[in-house]
Amino acid sequence: MQNRQDLKSIIPFLPPLKLKSSGTLTWLNTQVTDTLESISHGCQLDSGKKLFDAISTIRNSLCLPSEDRLAESTGKGFSIFFEELLPMEESKNWLKQVIPRMADLILSLPSLLENHYGNCDHVIDGVSTGLRILEPQQPGVVFLSQEFIAALLSCSFFCLFPTVNRMANCMPLINMDSIFASIHDRYHPKQENKIKCIIHYFERICSSMPSNFVSFERKVLSMNHNPSVVALPSYDFWTNSVAPVCEFKVFPTGLIEDHPAGALEVDFADPSFGGIVMTMGCLQEEIRFMMNPELIVGMLFLPSMEDNEAIEIVGAERFSNYKGYNSTFQYDGDHVDRRGLDRFHRRMSKIIAIDALAMPGTNQYRSKFLLREVNKAFCGFLNHPHYQTQECDSNAGVATGNWGCGVFGGDPEIKSILQWLAASQASRPFISYYTFELETLQTLDQVVVEIVSQKWTVGDLWNRLSNYCSKRLDGQTKSGFFKYLIPSIEQDDSGSSTYYKCIGANESEFSGVLWSSRNAGNRGGDH
Repeated sequence: MQNRQDLKSIIPFLPPLKLKSSGTLTWLNTQVTDTLESISHGCQLDSGKKLFDAISTIRNSLCLPSEDRLAESTGKGFSIFFEELLPMEESKNWLKQVIPRMADLILSLPSLLENHYGNCDHVIDGVSTGLRILEPQQPGVVFLSQEFIAALLSCSFFCLFPTVNRMANCMPLINMDSIFASIHDRYHPKQENKIKCIIHYFERICSSMPSNFVSFERKVLSMNHNPSVVALPSYDFWTNSVAPVCEFKVFPTGLIEDHPAGALEVDFADPSFGGIVMTMGCLQEEIRFMMNPELIVGMLFLPSMEDNEAIEIVGAERFSNYKGYNSTFQYDGDHVDRRGLDRFHRRMSKIIAIDALAMPGTNQYRSKFLLREVNKAFCGFLNHPHYQTQECDSNAGVATGNWGCGVFGGDPEIKSILQWLAASQASRPFISYYTFELETLQTLDQVVVEIVSQKWTVGDLWNRLSNYCSKRLDGQTKSGFFKYLIPSIEQDDSGSSTYYKCIGANESEFSGVLWSSRNAGNRGGDH
């Protein structure tokens, strides 16, 4: 254990532990274990105030740096949530039944770490999958058991992770203090409902601990001709591509996360994985993290993505349903994830985090930025050969939508085509595109039919897109790309999708929500 480089990289970011001369890990001192054992044995924490007092006692016992403070109103937030917002009987039962099990999980963190490092070199032949900081420009994968993730997220709930140096290392804060503090400082029902998703997750795993695995992979397109990594495509690469365009399915309504299992489900991500999920964020990425809270643990060890990178998560289980969006978001009860398992014992749930340009303005039509966006999507959609962890991954399509649009100023017509190009070049068999009834994309299905009928290659479509963008910049056209491409394009009176109807899909099968703009304060990919 002492000589493991992966452990050395992550240990400064974990709750303070002690590595004994024998090579075993333990909690820093007996004060920590005594308090946790008292809680696990049924110490009466029958209010939010008493719970936060116990959390403060543990934090003080860890001797964290003086500058490592929680949000000022954290304690008040715990009190308000468990004493006012949650029904009294539900609150008492949760504190009595769930918190002791969470304390047990935190107590077991040292042994779970030891077990993890004892097994992580044997998951994929010749590849370490140990918990470590997955540095930018370094492709790598981390496999974590769901029990290990539950222990780490329990530490997050108890606010035990050190915060010093996280921002300096381009990693978001992972403690849950700010989300509770917001209940007092800037109350909004969406924050209350985000916490309800979190406590439901803990309720589920503490009543029946899942026994599977989740993997987190940093995918990189090489900028320096690394023979073991796929090269970052050049402008000429796209110009000369003869790859055929893949099938394109248009769905005006429906949700990406409800797409049948097997597809790569796109997370419209912030460059910093998870965005502002632990604060006020409640849009596409943050909602996905609330439904699949195991995603939160990736914030612990994944620094921000660079332009030639993407993050792939396989196996994150969904625990909650929801309704609404942003300000109308509500927890909507339990969700039983019935997706099957692959040979690595991961749920067949594949999430691809890619970040779009923020507020690009007219720059999005420049060649440099077109290339950046198509390569970002290509990196996410490509089945990278470095880690062969997917079963039948080449048969998986892409489920996506209006990536990088809305208040961030992305042109939906351009972004839809760029994702189609990327999916086609990555040899994906199809792309399922959820427009969320965005008016700008009402003719997308007609454009798709026309392009497919012309049997254009990726290079053909890329060149037409590039020519349009050049003319748009020069002021030679003010029309949208679809109208430029097909001047005769028409929309029927109902605004419905002609192609959507002709393929026989049933619109009533999908209960979509209207697409909304991402909070202007968030740097990440917006709607």
